[in-house]
Amino acid sequence: MSTMNSAKTGPRARTAVPAHLTPTQKASVLLEAMPWLRAYKGATIVIKYGGNAMIDDSLKRAFAADVLFLHQVGLRPVVVHGGGPQINAMLERLGIESEFRGGLRVTTPEVMDVVRMVLTGSVQRELVSLLNETGSAAVGISGEDGGLLRARQRLATVDGESVDVGLVGDVVEVDPRSVTELLEQGRIPVISSVAPLLADPTTVLNVNADTAAAAIAVALDAQKLIMLTDVEGLYSDWPDRSSLISRIGVDALEALIPELDSGMIPKMEACLRAVRGGVGQAHVVDGCQPHAMLLEIVTDDGVGTVIYPEHTKCSRTRGGQSL
Repeated sequence: MSTMNSAKTGPRARTAVPAHLTPTQKASVLLEAMPWLRAYKGATIVIKYGGNAMIDDSLKRAFAADVLFLHQVGLRPVVVHGGGPQINAMLERLGIESEFRGGLRVTTPEVMDVVRMVLTGSVQRELVSLLNETGSAAVGISGEDGGLLRARQRLATVDGESVDVGLVGDVVEVDPRSVTELLEQGRIPVISSVAPLLADPTTVLNVNADTAAAAIAVALDAQKLIMLTDVEGLYSDWPDRSSLISRIGVDALEALIPELDSGMIPKMEACLRAVRGGVGQAHVVDGCQPHAMLLEIVTDDGVGTVIYPEHTKCSRTRGGQSL
């Protein structure tokens, strides 16, 4: 479908997948997926793994199954993860107080030790183990490894004032060679979102996984960036669920960002930077829905929101809003 400048309004129906498909229905599902799989064969896709998909055991397994499927049919998935809920739980268990200022976690050296331990030693290990249950393709690395990421320390803004939040940073440099080498070996890189300080590589910073995923997608010249969230996609008037946007160009998204819920702004800014940086499309999908990522990529209708460059056409056929 060609790019639209005006919005199509109206609720988008969610189609329930029958528990038992007839042979004809199964064949129809496969046939619908074939042209998408053919188009994306060999394509690199970066997936930001987060939200409830990281803490619910059945969703974890569904996510791992989706990544393995994409890998086995010829795509090149790269997974970037955070771990906010797991970090919170470990800090509480250890009796370490943690606070947020301006939406950023205040990260003291003590808190950074926990962040690093949880991301690289727990969350990443669990996901790699799930992906390797039926093979050995997944390899865990962090932004520290192979000079993958470099970051600059950032400040939070509280009531218009800049506030020091400790070891928190923004990714400013990406060297994708370590990831590219793994992809060329047929591996699935699983990347933890920590990064050395640009001015002092012995200091490690806590970086936002959404922005890290976007920066990595740009550096890899990825065809897609997939953001897993806890909602169906981007809404123009949250919490009105009939305002779900199925497809939106980058110019329209930039104009909409100041009106979004604060929790959605960093994700959509990351998607905007990725697409403007050369990534083919960015997608926001509901990680609470099993296999939502597959449905978004290999079906005609999809289930989330796709962000695309203004000069291209978006092939989505479903209803809902288009901006």
